[in-house]
Amino acid sequence: MIDFSLMPEAEELAARVRAFVRDVCIPAEARDRGHGHGLDPSLRAELQEAARRAGIFAPHVAREHGGLGLDIRGWSAVFEEAGYSLLGPPALNCAAPDEGNMHLLASVASEEQKERYLRPLAAGAIRSCFAMSEPPPGAGSDPSMLRTAAVKADGGWVIDGEKKFITGADGAAFSICMARTGEEIAGDRGATMFLVDADNPGFRVTRLLGTMDSAAAGGHAEVSFERCFVPDEAVLGEVGLGYRYAQVRLGPARLTHCMRWLGLARRALDIALDRAAEREAFGSRLEELGMVQAMIADSVVDIESSRALIRWCAWILDTGGRGRHETSVAKVHVAEAVNRVIDRAIQICGGHGVSDDAPLARYLAEVRPFRIYDGPSETHRFAIARRAARQRAKERGEQG
Repeated sequence: MIDFSLMPEAEELAARVRAFVRDVCIPAEARDRGHGHGLDPSLRAELQEAARRAGIFAPHVAREHGGLGLDIRGWSAVFEEAGYSLLGPPALNCAAPDEGNMHLLASVASEEQKERYLRPLAAGAIRSCFAMSEPPPGAGSDPSMLRTAAVKADGGWVIDGEKKFITGADGAAFSICMARTGEEIAGDRGATMFLVDADNPGFRVTRLLGTMDSAAAGGHAEVSFERCFVPDEAVLGEVGLGYRYAQVRLGPARLTHCMRWLGLARRALDIALDRAAEREAFGSRLEELGMVQAMIADSVVDIESSRALIRWCAWILDTGGRGRHETSVAKVHVAEAVNRVIDRAIQICGGHGVSDDAPLARYLAEVRPFRIYDGPSETHRFAIARRAARQRAKERGEQG
């Protein structure tokens, strides 16, 4: 039986995060201007310290590693409330890619690796990146095209390859690098994850990309691994099982993106509702006009259905399921729904919506790439359709 209920402490924490975002993050948004990608480091540190004092910092991290120990259903409520402001996730230290890397390290890393990498990351003392995507003809939507390679050497490994669109690489203390270690990539075998410190002489951030989104700390970068030697202790998990471990990270990470962006969609709808309540046209307030009401209703449907899908996936992951299919379904629906909600909010607000007097244009620029990040909608649809066809073929066979 599916159980969407939250732990009592998660409900209470979500309420406190809602108040924190309203009272601390939203008033600070005026200071989040002109700093390039991500928050100004001093503002990030200030907000994180405020979150620590409020007792809401690192809600997704286990208590033994310095967090609040919520389950994934608890994340869904708290992350949505944090996402109501672009400043909320970095304040709570639950923004990508660090949040996904924390989950991966907690699940796969050795105790020594957890102390060296996870604990300072969970404390907000450092940032990290996840280096998997490559420039053409390397791995992107198709992970089997991985070209970065690691060759065994005396006492360790030598990594060579180029990575592209690595979120947070600029300023990260370390990278989790995916590299080919087998003759071929077959299923979930043939690649290995390595922990690479940013001060390794073989690791370089070679170029920062100009992108339409700007909320991610450190932006998105091209990264080079050139004769990059790492010791055997840098292997994350077992050699050859990197793609198996990637599923440990990527499924929940898709879902947590959905949680955070759902909060921003709610914020956009609230802005549109406030505008529709005060703006008059053709003798009526906008909220009384049928076409505007239809857009509002469609946005409510998108938000409520997205939340239900997120909670369904969270329950599956909490109860030990892999969630590959379910998180693909949720990722496609929520990515598309969030874009629709924010686009409708702009339409309702008219000229005000596309101006700097409202934050909606920036919201649209931030969420539009989510239809590409963590697997394009088309790639997920391809996988969903194949699973549906295989399942139906199996059912036909069982029926003779």
